[in-house]
Amino acid sequence: MPLPSSGQISLLDIQNEFGGSAPIALSEYYGKGNAPASGQIELAADFYGTSNEYTINFLVVAGGGGSGVDLSGAGGGAGGFRTSARNVAVGTALTITVGAGGSAGTFNANGGQGGSSTVSGSGFSTLTSAGGGGGATNHGNLGFQGGNGGSGGGSTQDANLPGGSGNVPSVSPSQGNNGGTGATTTSPNSGQGGGGGGASQVGTPGTNTSGNSADGGDGSASSITGSSVTYAGGGGGAGRGGVIDGVGGAGGGGNASNGTGSPGTNNRGGGGGGSGGRTGASGGSGIVILSVPTAKYSGTTTGSPTVNTSGSNTIMQFTGSGSYTA
Repeated sequence: MPLPSSGQISLLDIQNEFGGSAPIALSEYYGKGNAPASGQIELAADFYGTSNEYTINFLVVAGGGGSGVDLSGAGGGAGGFRTSARNVAVGTALTITVGAGGSAGTFNANGGQGGSSTVSGSGFSTLTSAGGGGGATNHGNLGFQGGNGGSGGGSTQDANLPGGSGNVPSVSPSQGNNGGTGATTTSPNSGQGGGGGGASQVGTPGTNTSGNSADGGDGSASSITGSSVTYAGGGGGAGRGGVIDGVGGAGGGGNASNGTGSPGTNNRGGGGGGSGGRTGASGGSGIVILSVPTAKYSGTTTGSPTVNTSGSNTIMQFTGSGSYTA
């Protein structure tokens, strides 16, 4: 916890906050708190109200789910979208894992769930976003229903089943939304899979009405990099019999197609677009972004994140696994 902002302050107080060896030497604390890198140190002026921690802002997006196939393949759900601001002690090693996009569905398999993205470390409560649920393939032996995940995958046309559940496992604020219900077939030549859920919006339900579409749910915007970027959109659901293929949700969701849907966008956590053919679309990979005060940035990373600055902050964008030592 921070040192007092007034009153008496001792060398032992400073050692308890910043560490050090015995006997205590002031030279150990150059560059700590507000102390200079060399020269004279003043206890009150340099250490009142200071702490061995600083605030890091996090954006954690998981991989999106792959889409289903066969006439009315459903859209994949977006990867979970979470933000957090945490006080982190200097010297803490944070391990970053970025989730891959879920596999494309096939004639014999629903779309795969995306991989989770995590930030973990000693003394740090692990921050996890769950991979998006896979979109359902239009085969009875596969159940017709979209998978659960950060956001849920859509269900298919041949059974009026709800889409996969979003925000699984449950966290607050919610990391995503449900996938869309598949439209019950009213004729052998029309119908649609539901759109995958997005970070800010449920997937659109499938329809049997010509001219309508089951779009993926929209994602959520973040300005952690200094510019507003939208992540975690759901994939659109495929239609047939004059039913329009669904459009992917804002934030990297893939568009559906009566052939092969478009994959979710990598590093956005988008769900794959549903396919009317026999080859689905993969989900997009996730991303983990850290924003730290430039004055506190240690420069100690692994995994080759993209590093830049915005205002008074240094931004690290991890598109693969790595680490940062605070």
